[in-house]
Amino acid sequence: MTKPKTAKTAKAKKTARAAKAAKTVNRTIKVDALARVEGEGALYVRVKDDAIQDVRFRIFEPPRFFEAFLKGRIYSDAPDITARICGICPIAYQMGAIQAMEQALGVTVTGPLRDLRRLIYCGEWIESHVLHAAMLHAPDFLGLEDALQLAKDDPEVVKTALELKKLGNRILEVVGGRATHPINMKVGGFYKAPRKREVRELIDPLKWAIDASIRLTKVFAGFDFPADEHDYTCVALRHPDEYAIHEGRIVSSNGLDIAVAEFPEHFTEEHVEHSNALHGMTMDGDIYLVGPNARYNLNYAQLSDLAKQTAKDAGLGPVCNNLFKSILVRMVETLYACEEALRIAESYEEPDESSVEVIPGAGVGAGCTEAPRGICFHRYELDDEGRILTARIQAPTSQNQPQIEIDLRRIVENNLHLPEERLKWRCEQTIRNYDPCISCATHFLDLQIERV
Repeated sequence: MTKPKTAKTAKAKKTARAAKAAKTVNRTIKVDALARVEGEGALYVRVKDDAIQDVRFRIFEPPRFFEAFLKGRIYSDAPDITARICGICPIAYQMGAIQAMEQALGVTVTGPLRDLRRLIYCGEWIESHVLHAAMLHAPDFLGLEDALQLAKDDPEVVKTALELKKLGNRILEVVGGRATHPINMKVGGFYKAPRKREVRELIDPLKWAIDASIRLTKVFAGFDFPADEHDYTCVALRHPDEYAIHEGRIVSSNGLDIAVAEFPEHFTEEHVEHSNALHGMTMDGDIYLVGPNARYNLNYAQLSDLAKQTAKDAGLGPVCNNLFKSILVRMVETLYACEEALRIAESYEEPDESSVEVIPGAGVGAGCTEAPRGICFHRYELDDEGRILTARIQAPTSQNQPQIEIDLRRIVENNLHLPEERLKWRCEQTIRNYDPCISCATHFLDLQIERV
């Protein structure tokens, strides 16, 4: 008797037909809209005899020329102008510009003012990491199109994530004046220090946030992660006394250990024909990785005991070279940021002055902070009046562009057997591992795979 055709066997046959079609010559695959990232770009893949001949991750978002229109502006304009580079991580740009100007003008900020800077940066890490991990990246592992579907399947995860993001935004409001493009930071400190009461009101929500971060990490640890270990050259900030967020020296997994001002002597960027985004590389032409996994791999020892235990419970060791697991690393960093924010909030006392004196003048300064997506470098040269003569800003996504292409080549090579839609999905997922902010350096992706 003929065996009845079940939905499972029908699906298997459909998958087999799709896999066979995947080997068809002269195939073109298009993804008209890569959702859950920021910016515009396209991916072109050429395959010949089941071998990758060409991979180009093309960014066609128009250049924004921030470095050019900073020229001639007074030093104090730089933080608010550069904050407009990104609406998700404005603090990274503000603080990098501020630190560069302070170095150029011989200014040092310590004590409660430094703590406030670390606090507001923790707020940015919390809101950015949770937005990406829960709303943009998690659906990839569940076969869902977006966070709206996730909200139907597991509303508690989305509700928890939204509350965490709201808390991150609240920290930006308390310290920075508002959540989007905060306006309270300046060269030398702040225009106005927040009241003690406002900061202390963050304590109970942050205690909840620590537990919430651990809960979300446990949920995400249950995902089925693609096996994709790769030996990355990691570059990040390192600080001797704390997990580097807003200050430190630049280090790498190859043994580099330099002051921030030495960055241009070791790293560069170049224009490539297929992309409007500059591609970062070392002066020797080597490709490197910045971002959560790079920070984690280089600074694991500086994490709190609770963060280390949470990482271990999630299946992470001291090194994580699978970028599909970057969602877990981001949540470990979110937990750490909540712990740090709580520590600062509990001990906060209003400073006597909200800023230190700054005297305009000539100088050259560099600043670098850890944006959620990786190191963000600034360098400025000032004239005698404190006006900007030259400006250089190197965003984390532009530094990661060459590594993204390498990852895509490897992923496509290892998954040529997949049907069309599953291969497209895996390529998009690979790009979202980086949480790319291509408006800083993509929401449109036209994916083409040409088989010849």
